[in-house]
Amino acid sequence: MTDQGRIVPGMLADAAFWARPGLGRLLALLNRDGEEARVVGGAVRNALMGLEVADVDIATTALPQEVVRRTTAAGMKAVPTGLAHGTITVVVEHTPYEVTTLREDAQTDGRHAEVVFGRDWARDAARRDFTINALYATPDGTVRDLVGGLADIPSRHVRFIGDAHERIREDYLRILRLFRFHATYGAGAVDVTALRACEHERAGLVRLSRERVGAEMRKLLIARGAVSTLQTMSDSGLLQPLLGGIGALARLRRLVTLETEWGAKADAMRHLGALALWTRADALRLRERLRLSNTEARQLDEMAGPVPDLAGASARRAFFYAVGQQAAQDRALLAAARFDATESTLRHLREAFHEAGDWVRPRLPVTAADLMAQGLKPGPDLGRALKQVEQAWVEADFPMAPDVLARLVAQELANLSMSPERVSAPG
Repeated sequence: MTDQGRIVPGMLADAAFWARPGLGRLLALLNRDGEEARVVGGAVRNALMGLEVADVDIATTALPQEVVRRTTAAGMKAVPTGLAHGTITVVVEHTPYEVTTLREDAQTDGRHAEVVFGRDWARDAARRDFTINALYATPDGTVRDLVGGLADIPSRHVRFIGDAHERIREDYLRILRLFRFHATYGAGAVDVTALRACEHERAGLVRLSRERVGAEMRKLLIARGAVSTLQTMSDSGLLQPLLGGIGALARLRRLVTLETEWGAKADAMRHLGALALWTRADALRLRERLRLSNTEARQLDEMAGPVPDLAGASARRAFFYAVGQQAAQDRALLAAARFDATESTLRHLREAFHEAGDWVRPRLPVTAADLMAQGLKPGPDLGRALKQVEQAWVEADFPMAPDVLARLVAQELANLSMSPERVSAPG
């Protein structure tokens, strides 16, 4: 088996991820009887960069059937999550690990790949996308680099393995992955060779499913270097086809700054709204282009509405009640991200954002039964009356005192030509 390249013994011997539940047992199980297993990819990359490790993936010479046989015999749970591509998810001590057999692409069409399994570590590394994603670590902490990825770690250089055009043609999603990984892990400008290859191969993006494009865009939008990376995409003509329009990068840049200043957590849909949302029609377009979920599409749609004058506390509460907590905070941030906002407007928007975070929606203390007790019959008049009572209650800043509510109900019933003498406090 070919396994040459740079070898650094003990480089990750003290990495925190080795202490994950069951990892040592699983590696010991796969590293015997002529087979070998190593941690690969993100865990190695992030540990070397001093970043948090989310998942630990394992590459092995053992065939998928052998992985299943060994792990189930040891009392572990083996789930064939990607059997055609050699991936088994092994659950040990309630902790999942993706275990994938060494492989290489036998045939690709830019979207899907047919793979063949092997025992050659160099070929397995060569089929991966970026050098920093193709580093392996053995259980003793030795790092094995077969593609030059170790040199790219300190400089945070994201570049394709081998020929960039070939890597992209194997899977056109790698165009978006380049920008997402650069925004997340990279420093400085996007790799020139990679960028030129992406520009040349851009036509392949139309072959991708919108679900895959949307998934990458969600991650890119909240990456630490999203704004500058999206600017590069825009300058290269790669962003506009994805959005179906020109991105408002200055507004997104301003939004990201405000999120930091206001203590707001980055949100992919809010970032998308700052980048590409002007009207509710844009929300519909983005829903289709990026295959947003119903929840995401609803958040984007609700984000598109106007923001009233929020100078007064009662006006802010009425705004929260009308649109909800999430939409109130999103709209406040988007409105503040506009460069024509005055200092006083910005102050009111910031107050609204923070107040909305602690706001609990009050419940209308008047029911249809209360109005029926005053003589209204079920039907359109009843529904109209309840709506009018609710609106008056909101405009009065949500009073709860029975005498105030009685007067409010009486007034609204009077507006419907009902006798106010019949009105008493609800409940």
